[in-house]
Amino acid sequence: MTEPSGRRTFVLVDGENIDATLGGSVLGRRPHPEERPRWERVTAHVEQAWGQQVTGLFFLNASHGTLPTSFVQALLAMDYRPVPLSGGADEKVVDIGIQRTLTALLERDDADVVLASHDADFAPQLASLLGHDAPERRVGLLGFREFTSTHLADLVDDGLELFDLEYDVRAFNAELPRVRIIPLDDFDPTYFLR
Repeated sequence: MTEPSGRRTFVLVDGENIDATLGGSVLGRRPHPEERPRWERVTAHVEQAWGQQVTGLFFLNASHGTLPTSFVQALLAMDYRPVPLSGGADEKVVDIGIQRTLTALLERDDADVVLASHDADFAPQLASLLGHDAPERRVGLLGFREFTSTHLADLVDDGLELFDLEYDVRAFNAELPRVRIIPLDDFDPTYFLR
């Protein structure tokens, strides 16, 4: 466990976006249990990488009036704070909740943030966090690099740090069938010769 340093990192998880990208873009089907991210690895990775306490917030759409009780219990067991939101059929409640949380973090000069999402809707809030008057603030993005919105990827030049959910965090128990650009320095031909 990392010693408290006065700063902490908030990991904001857009579970809908990660799940949709995993199922629709990576696998082309609904993920099997072993193909789902191990969310406790995410907070452990960020804590180790940035050397400070981490608080995980997992945003859920509860607009239908029900909670996925077993999943909420699992999140609580992993020390995440579930954020079940509800709203009208025309509202993207998870996105709105995350946007409001990112905006609220602008007022905190003792907090860093990692967002787990690929969604361009968060680019303005992340850009504000990167450009805010807290030059020591760290801002990260977690997901599958090849599916990250260009609006988010463009923020790397402003200091946005990228974490790949599979390759950096190792959040999965099974290898995913991904096709990605491989830097020549990282190319291992034996991987393709199996």
